[in-house]
Amino acid sequence: MARRSKNGYEWGSPFIYLVAAILISACLTPVIFIIVGAFRTNSELTTDPAGWPSQWQFSNYTNVLSTSLFWQQAGNSLIVALWTTLGVVLIGLMAAYVVARYQFRGRGALYALYASGLMFPLTVAITPLYLLIRSLKLVDTLPGVIIPQIAFGLPMTIIILVPFLRAIPKEIEEAAAIDGCSRLDFFWRIALRLSVPGLVTTGILAFVGSWNGYMLPLFVLNNPSLYTLPLGTQAFSSEHSVDTAAVLAFTSLSMLPALAFFSLFERRIVGGLTGAVKG
Repeated sequence: MARRSKNGYEWGSPFIYLVAAILISACLTPVIFIIVGAFRTNSELTTDPAGWPSQWQFSNYTNVLSTSLFWQQAGNSLIVALWTTLGVVLIGLMAAYVVARYQFRGRGALYALYASGLMFPLTVAITPLYLLIRSLKLVDTLPGVIIPQIAFGLPMTIIILVPFLRAIPKEIEEAAAIDGCSRLDFFWRIALRLSVPGLVTTGILAFVGSWNGYMLPLFVLNNPSLYTLPLGTQAFSSEHSVDTAAVLAFTSLSMLPALAFFSLFERRIVGGLTGAVKG
């Protein structure tokens, strides 16, 4: 039974909080181990892998940050993530607007087609996708990573944005039309602003997903100068397999931007998804 506190809030059963604490610990423990482990020496990691640093070694992080390779790969990841996010949000918004606001034959089938895209993950389509990228001569180029990521990010984006756009009252569009606002003007001036929570949510999901993408860059990119950070982390760990502390430092710096980005906008993500469900 849920209990009500003095402030009027309902508290769940202790079992729910226990399960939540266990799940949170299971998710945070590896992250904390990687971040803290990078402040230790290799001898400490060998003798006591789960211990606390006896003396904090900042040199592991500074050595990684002082290399041009890390910043080059971080720049590649940023370029891919930003262009992917822009493409996913812009194309997804236009497609969702048509499905949500226009009446035409086959609209339900088109929406079902977009939704079916969620059933085909990248791992299933990687082989034919690589053949297509090779035929387009996009192998070993950043557009060869960006364009497929946009395509695979569209189904989720459209599913989230359609309820936001559909929830806009028809009266607002009719009033705008009376004032001389065309459908295109209504899209840019009104619909775009009213769907900002959904745009923020889809943008964050697209950015984080692109930043953490590994399989597609693995198949497409062969030149180390074009590696994104996930590929760079794998290459760095193979090259410095003996230096465990340096590998942990490189891994920490690679995942911190996405982790911080996701943490800062966590409430916006939840709010956007809640609005999509209500819509």
